[in-house]
Amino acid sequence: MMVYDGFSSCLCRNDRILAEAGIEIPFRRKGCMEYKSSVLLNGIELQFETGKMAKQADGAVVVRYGDTVILVTAVAEKEPAADVDFFPLTVEYRERSYAAGKFPGGFFKREGKPSDLETLGARLIDRPLRPLFPEHYYCEVQVIVTVLSYDGESDPAVLAVNGASAALCISDIPFSIPVGAVKVGRINGQLVLNPTFAQLEESDINLVVAGTDTAIMMVEGSAREVAESDMLAALKFAHQYIVQIIESQRALIHQCGKPKREVKPIELDPGLVAAVREVVIPKLNTAIRIADKTSRESAVETIVKDALDQFLPTYPEQEKAIKSIVYQAEYELVRKMILDEKRRADGRGYTDIRPITCEVGILPRTHGSALFTRGQTQSLAVTTLGTTEDEQLIDGILGETTKRFLFHYNFPPYSVGEVRPIRGPGRREIGHGNLAERSLEAVIPSAEVFPYTIRIVSDILESNGSSSMASVCGGTLSLMDAGVPIKSPVAGIAMGLVKEGERYAILSDIMGLEDHIGDMDFKVAGTQAGITGFQMDIKVSGVTFEIMEQAMEQAKSGRLFILQKMLETIAQPRPDISIYAPRIITMQIKPDQIRTVIGPGGKVIKDIISKTGTKIDIEDDGTVKIASVDEKAAQEAVQMIEYLTEEVEVGKIYLGKVTRILNFGAFVEILPGKEGLCHISQLDDKRISKVEDVVHEGDTILVKVIEIDDQGRINLSRKLALREKEKSGTRGVESRK
Repeated sequence: MMVYDGFSSCLCRNDRILAEAGIEIPFRRKGCMEYKSSVLLNGIELQFETGKMAKQADGAVVVRYGDTVILVTAVAEKEPAADVDFFPLTVEYRERSYAAGKFPGGFFKREGKPSDLETLGARLIDRPLRPLFPEHYYCEVQVIVTVLSYDGESDPAVLAVNGASAALCISDIPFSIPVGAVKVGRINGQLVLNPTFAQLEESDINLVVAGTDTAIMMVEGSAREVAESDMLAALKFAHQYIVQIIESQRALIHQCGKPKREVKPIELDPGLVAAVREVVIPKLNTAIRIADKTSRESAVETIVKDALDQFLPTYPEQEKAIKSIVYQAEYELVRKMILDEKRRADGRGYTDIRPITCEVGILPRTHGSALFTRGQTQSLAVTTLGTTEDEQLIDGILGETTKRFLFHYNFPPYSVGEVRPIRGPGRREIGHGNLAERSLEAVIPSAEVFPYTIRIVSDILESNGSSSMASVCGGTLSLMDAGVPIKSPVAGIAMGLVKEGERYAILSDIMGLEDHIGDMDFKVAGTQAGITGFQMDIKVSGVTFEIMEQAMEQAKSGRLFILQKMLETIAQPRPDISIYAPRIITMQIKPDQIRTVIGPGGKVIKDIISKTGTKIDIEDDGTVKIASVDEKAAQEAVQMIEYLTEEVEVGKIYLGKVTRILNFGAFVEILPGKEGLCHISQLDDKRISKVEDVVHEGDTILVKVIEIDDQGRINLSRKLALREKEKSGTRGVESRK
């Protein structure tokens, strides 16, 4: 009995005919074939399945890993849109609340626009796939990922990279190089494949690595000051499992892969190409050596305009072709200059860093501010300190969580001399902010050490490459200016690569042009001790681990150089926070005292807040955080809470209020919610016949605690309190209602 391996997309056959031919159909639903392949990773089966769901998509794959299930679909337009000269790939990553058995938050109780985490997931999937589509393929492609079930253990976005690759590869869309992705952690020095979220809490490495079976294409992650050699070991560890995942994808492709659509290369008139290149290359050779970005771009645009004016009359309707020829020539000339002359467009050598200036404390009323400028890239970073009320609440399939450290990155159009509408943050802004946040997170002090919510905003005022790493540097400076006791300063650098055959050049501190014409964008952030943030995107094959190792070491030298420049401006965090930042005083009360401080309906705590003008947060474990710009007011609030939660001490004298009168004595409230009995025999030195002869309800009297019995009952004595007061020579403070 043989198994049908289904190379054809026509899978619906008559059962009788197949049975007579001796062909077994392993999976069947409504007459259509279903196919599966799998690989065992870390003791858990990663399974690819197709033919059951979303069969009208060009490619659809269900990925299962544990109890996490995601559906990935890929669809491409048959023809490119008119006048499109770029590849329009869109990746949408969406987490359904039902996947974790939850209702969505908010008033409407349905999923809305993608969250930041979903946006980051979409970027994670897009980045390793985009470079592998064929050149000149301009049909719109849409990949949609839907998380259907979630077990709370693994990262669905990482699984989605594998699913997106499989869906594209089995489709007729011209994408034929499978991509695999894994997450890597390290616990107690041991590398761990696909660590759970709980394991990542103990891990000093958190990397997502994606690649083909021959090379790594993308790395995204953070670390806790990890050495370059350890990071390289993590990449090698990841790649061996990526190869296994790709083998499983190839098995699925072998079963049901469709013939690929033909991609017709764009054919340009050879005469036009030769004529344009002959005219523009001498001019471009001069233009690409202009150090200033704006002047260089202006010179190139002038060359483009002149070429159009010269050749359009002879070659009408070839405007796009002429522009393409000029820009391709620029691409080739810049790369040739770098490899042949070992010279970059602004005159630097491979390892040279652009001029750096750092300023701190430039904004008078902010809690911390810094202006970091590197070449023509400039970040204005501002740190704001807040209380636990300012923490960000995140409602996702992981459940409700909070963040006390936030980094937001803004890229206004004027930073590159453009005019465009300003709307909400785009995917790039969210991604760059997340990279900077992860790079700094390892050095942020814990809430126990520094009980503040911390927000950094980086506004990019100028951009010519590496603005995310400038944000890391500016963020570090602003944290130190704000008096945040960070563990170590962090600097960041962006590295580039130009590779032609066996020749290559690794470039430190790349500018925008080098990012555009280069083969790798490699960003590293870290302290003097090691790496804290890591992001790499490779656009070509053939980037070996040896090249990566060299790039890491070169990046380390550049990072330490930048760090030294930063420390010349501010060597350590300021000893105190800004006078405009809230002072937070932390105190501890017993959990059973929380209700006393809050009071019925919040009456007590509202009264304290009203009288002192402070902010007060009380956590379930009894931690009380009192925040106020006025330190005196904060101390007043502390005293009020201490009085409410004070413990009764035997032998101590209190001024209490008589709450009840009984035949045998009076009950006196000596602290809020705490009262004791002053027996009739303890009310006065002389014998009395009834309690009312000495005290009445509502009176304020002095009492001494003489006993707290094994049941917690408090016994008081007025006569002993009066004796001690008389011996000390102080006047009484009792009063009658």
